[in-house]
Formats: sequence, structure tokens, C-alpha cells
Amino acid sequence: MQLSEFDYLLPAQQIAQHPLENRDASRMLVVDRVSGADEDRFFADLTGLLRGDEVIVVNNTRVIPARLLGRRVKPMADGLTQSSPADRGIEILLSRQLHDATWEALVRPGKKLHVGQRVQFGEGELEAEVIAHGNQGQRTLRFSSAKGAPVIDEISRLGHMPLPPYIDRADEASDRERYQTMFASQPGAIAAPTAGLHFTPKILEKIRLRGIEICELTLHVGLGTFQPIRTETLEEHVMHSEVYDISAKTAEQISGAKSAGRPILAVGTTTVRALEAAALRANETDSSQLLVTGKGEARLFITPGFRFRVVDALLTNFHLPRSTLLALVCALAGRERILAAYRHAVAAGYRFYSYGDCMLIR
Repeated sequence: MQLSEFDYLLPAQQIAQHPLENRDASRMLVVDRVSGADEDRFFADLTGLLRGDEVIVVNNTRVIPARLLGRRVKPMADGLTQSSPADRGIEILLSRQLHDATWEALVRPGKKLHVGQRVQFGEGELEAEVIAHGNQGQRTLRFSSAKGAPVIDEISRLGHMPLPPYIDRADEASDRERYQTMFASQPGAIAAPTAGLHFTPKILEKIRLRGIEICELTLHVGLGTFQPIRTETLEEHVMHSEVYDISAKTAEQISGAKSAGRPILAVGTTTVRALEAAALRANETDSSQLLVTGKGEARLFITPGFRFRVVDALLTNFHLPRSTLLALVCALAGRERILAAYRHAVAAGYRFYSYGDCMLIR
């Protein structure tokens, strides 16, 4: 399919730059795949729109302050280091943890960071050495702490929240809380699974009082989710992999619901990718189980024509044009159907992207 088939126009003023004061005050466009109707609602209405026998699956990944600002350093003969104003302005976006102190990262400017180059952060209490080159500006970095503190603690203290580039402002102290879902417990993501940002303890309690099951999985959102498509066709695009983990308990809940004809509502496209990747692994290995449990890597690019084995409904935010996420949503509900819903959302003044409003596709 041509990438140009997944395009739409969005006025820049509809890109949400800040979250709403109340998480559950977001608008929600309900897309009914059976009737073809769109309905303007609010996320606070979610509980009343559910059948009551769903299993809701959420992503419990936690965003780390993955954006680090540093300076190049040069070793001196006496063992000390030096830097100049020209060496400053190094920006590093951690993308994937390989070992305790080793990460893959995107770096800017890449030309200045060759193998062996060292970068310091803060007052020098955290340092990274480039140990390998990768594709498209990626580097492998080995971190060390001057004071012996755990590297992840220093990254958390010195790093900035990695807000998406369409949020045209610096990160603020409040983003450390608002750019996390209430389910966030497993550190490792470089972006939030944004559909989960709308949930509050009050909404969750209402859902549970109806007897609806909620279960969790982990997919650490990385470059695979947000990597732009640079090819003219979807078929040519190659996804980055993202690590996920599905517990035996979660798999049992989902399998039991599917056997009983109860719908699975995925919260966010990252949840969809983890579930469908695990189901595809089970199918390819002739497993008797619906899902392969434990850790895996999702390289799945879901496009129209994909056969969904697990997910029946989806709660999701609005996505960028010409993106892998928009292609996934179109695969679930149909390209023309989704693009019509997006045109309605634009005309109705919905707020878009990470801190914006959401859709319920059922």
C-alpha cells in the first residue's frame, strides 16, 4: 500500500501542548465498526459504554527521563579532562537498555560522537563512552558514575522527560508525573503509552465495580513505535523491535475470555503490538496456547489486511499522518473508516497526539 494513502490534514493549533487539568476530562470519539456511526463523548463516559464482560489490557511500562544533555570531553596528559563551549550541546536520547550500564541511543550531532568519544552530564557525575556505531544516528553507549551511584539513578536525576518533537516546548517538572500512566510500574520506555494517560483511580474503580477484568503487560515503548516511515510503500518499511513481557496470569485471563466469547479491549497500540506478536509466535510454533508468555521482541508491523487473533476493541489516541500507528488503527477498523473519523475529529476541534483526546474503536 502507498504511504500517501494514510495522510490527513491537521491544523497545528490542534496539537495538544499540555495535558488537561483532569486526566479523564479528555474527549473521546466512539467509532462503531458495525453501525459505521461516530459519537462524540468524553473519556469519563467510558464505563457506561462498555458491555460489562470485557477484559481490558493495559501497558504498565514507565517512561524514564531518557533525554540527556551533555558535553564532549577530551582526556589530558595528567588524567584530567577538558571541554570547550564548542563541545557542549550534545543531545542523547536513550532508546534501549542492553545491560545495566549499556544503552543504545540516538545522538546529536552524530558526526562528533565517534567510537571512544566520552560525554559528561551534569557536573561530571555521569559519563558515557561511545563503544559502537549503529544505523541512522544510533550509538551504543557505556555509562559510568563518578560517585559510584547506580547509573539508572543518575540518569533519572539528570535526564529530561523525552516529550515528542511535536510538543513545541521544553519539558517541565509536571511532565514527570503527567507523562506517566497510573499503571506505570516497569521502567524502560522512552515514550508513554498515551491511551493510558486518561485513566484515573476513580475511573478504574467504576470499571472494576462493573465486574470488568483489567490485566497488565509490559511493552517498553521505543523507536519501533515512533520510527517514521521513509519508504513510499508500507511493505518496504522495516520496524525496530521493542521488548515486551506477558505474564502467565495475563495470558490466562485473555485466553479464558476469548474462549468464552468475551471481548478484549486493548488500551493503546503498544498493547495491541505485544498481544498480537505473542499470538503470532504461538501460531508459528504450533503452540496450543493463544499467547506465548514471557519476554519477547515485537517487530510486528500491523497494516490493513492483518488478521487480529486477540484484540477486539481499542482505546487509542490520535496518531500522526503517514505513521505506523495510524496504519495499525486502519488495520483494525478500515482505512476509509478511520480517515473519515479523523476528518470528523479535526472539524470538531479534538486535541491531537500524546496529550490530546482519544478514540474508542469497538
